[in-house]
Amino acid sequence: MRTIWKGAISFGLVSIPVKLFPATERKEVKFSYLHSKCKSPIKYKRFCSSCEQEVDWGEIIRGYEFESGKYVIFDQEELERFPQGRSKTLDIVDFVSLEEIDPVFFDKTYYLAPGETGEKPYILLRQTMEETGKIAIARVVIRTRENLAAIRVHNGILTMETMFFPDEVRSTDLVPLEGRGITIHENELKMARQLVDNLASSFEPEKYRDEYRERVLNMIQAKVAGQKIEVPDAPEKAKIVDLMEALRASVQMTGNEGGKSEGQGEKKKKTSRGRKKKEKAGIG
Repeated sequence: MRTIWKGAISFGLVSIPVKLFPATERKEVKFSYLHSKCKSPIKYKRFCSSCEQEVDWGEIIRGYEFESGKYVIFDQEELERFPQGRSKTLDIVDFVSLEEIDPVFFDKTYYLAPGETGEKPYILLRQTMEETGKIAIARVVIRTRENLAAIRVHNGILTMETMFFPDEVRSTDLVPLEGRGITIHENELKMARQLVDNLASSFEPEKYRDEYRERVLNMIQAKVAGQKIEVPDAPEKAKIVDLMEALRASVQMTGNEGGKSEGQGEKKKKTSRGRKKKEKAGIG
């Protein structure tokens, strides 16, 4: 993996040289825009709306629009002199419990590897965080933007999640929500809990696949091979207006109304039979 940032974790008076690597990647099927007449790729040009001509990168500068059509200009040297603009330190400011942070604050994940001479303090911080069960909240400047970040341990590696600042998280009050005075009947709540119980499972990330991307790639391969593509119509779901009927149908589809799915029920029966055998034999 390519290193995208080098710096140091500041841990009190301890400095830990580290390298930053992206932990995730988007796997998307990307289509190109082509000219319908000749099937050639469409190119986008940097075009000045005033001079009506194409502009080279060397002629482009940065500006901030403070009023409509009015800009204050910054050159590259001024941008680099912004407060903490050249900081290479990941400053830990607090240690907190992960459970205290709502996932809405997390943005992107990176892996932190120790730099030269950083192995021992890196392992010390990792082991301390594992034993205390705490994660670190830090500040870091990447390129020209200061980020709030959370440092935690994942599979033996220090991992950094960039975070949104509180004023970047939109208030839930902005979301229109009607029907705040609606009353939920006990039978509806009981049936909904049953549905959740039937679908309850442990999180196993390897069982989830991007099925849409797989279907698109299969269609692409078929096209490359010269095969005719036939896209089946999406099956229509049964329209159930009554909430209780929808809940009951969902429960029946995911298991049974007795509580658990068939597999879970069978497992429970085996455990019960095993316990009775032990009792007869005088064990436990």
